[in-house]
Amino acid sequence: MTPPPHHPPASGFHGLGIHAKILRILDDRKFTIPTPIQHQSIPPAIQGKDLVGIAQTGTGKTFAFGIPMLQRLAEHGGRGLILLPTRELAQQVEEALMTFAPAFGIRMAVLIGGASMQRQIEMIRSDPRIVVATPGRLNDHLQQGTITLREVKILVLDEADRMLDMGFRPQIERILKHVPTERQTMLFSATMPHEIMTLANKHMKLPIRIEVAPTGTTADRVEQELFIVPKDQKLQLLKTLLDQYRGTILVFSRTKHGAKKITRAVQAMGHSAAEIHANRSLNQRRAALEGFKKGTHRILIATDIAARGIDVTGIQVVINFDIPDDAGDYVHRIGRTARAGREGRAITFASPEQKDGIRKIEKLIRSTLKRTPLPPLPPPLPRAPEPERQHQRPSHHGGRSGRPPRRHFR
Repeated sequence: MTPPPHHPPASGFHGLGIHAKILRILDDRKFTIPTPIQHQSIPPAIQGKDLVGIAQTGTGKTFAFGIPMLQRLAEHGGRGLILLPTRELAQQVEEALMTFAPAFGIRMAVLIGGASMQRQIEMIRSDPRIVVATPGRLNDHLQQGTITLREVKILVLDEADRMLDMGFRPQIERILKHVPTERQTMLFSATMPHEIMTLANKHMKLPIRIEVAPTGTTADRVEQELFIVPKDQKLQLLKTLLDQYRGTILVFSRTKHGAKKITRAVQAMGHSAAEIHANRSLNQRRAALEGFKKGTHRILIATDIAARGIDVTGIQVVINFDIPDDAGDYVHRIGRTARAGREGRAITFASPEQKDGIRKIEKLIRSTLKRTPLPPLPPPLPRAPEPERQHQRPSHHGGRSGRPPRRHFR
């Protein structure tokens, strides 16, 4: 990979080669100072260079690739494709790009699992210039012949390490067979494992590598602490902390079942709480996230699949009810607090036998977590009642019969 080109110091976003229309919108929205990844990525991306950007979540990567994509599509034609690992991230990228897209008359389509295929086919028929998609659902459309990618000039792989962690490599490879080889490719990732390097070397042309924070760098202004607590006392400790901290709180569970159990317990404590995990429908996940953003739910319980899809400023505390299986996920979890220059707190629960997992986290972040003695805990909590089972109507995604006509997002 080639080093990034040198650019003279710019005054905010001015001087990075950004179109005047976009600069006016940035000024109107009070975006005055580019983040490091934006400052280094935008100029070469506007020039059409392939690039690999390494930066933690919450560092402004969406504008780093979104502004150049919109500008180049407006000036040179063609279409853009953005691949992301989760539904929530796809929706957030669309929301961020809608800041600028209308100024250029550029329409977008979001293709994600859990949403109506028919509604997505209608979006494709509206001739979008940018498609934001998760790999699984885009492959569904390719297999059904409802979309083609022959006119894609710019491809973005966002949160690439997470997509590979989730097993999307075969689906990404299938998608790349449908995209012209003559294109600009931008790959953004929080870490740079060997598999990412392999993907970049295979599918990119002399990409510029831009790294603004080494792997394991935690968000600034996060105070981190660790409680060593027996497994059967975790809920009691959680209750104590939820009573102590009155702001918005994000709680991470290692499993879907655990997230559901924690949510029921927290609600039984008298707190407003919602849950996000893979067993929740798209509408349920969307409603939970919106309720959390608006303050309807003070507490959100999530699994790691949602860790990178939660872009909410003002989260006071992140609580790791379970330590993650992958130490790298610890960095992504605690990156949900202390955003936009604010202070935050990250609290981790670990049982006495999980010392190895804690050592892996401390090795990655190159720091020792502050051990905090257990406070006096309330008596054991009564079991939360099991929710009534509801019959769910099967979802209909359309089949081979009555197959919709082939549409062209070329």
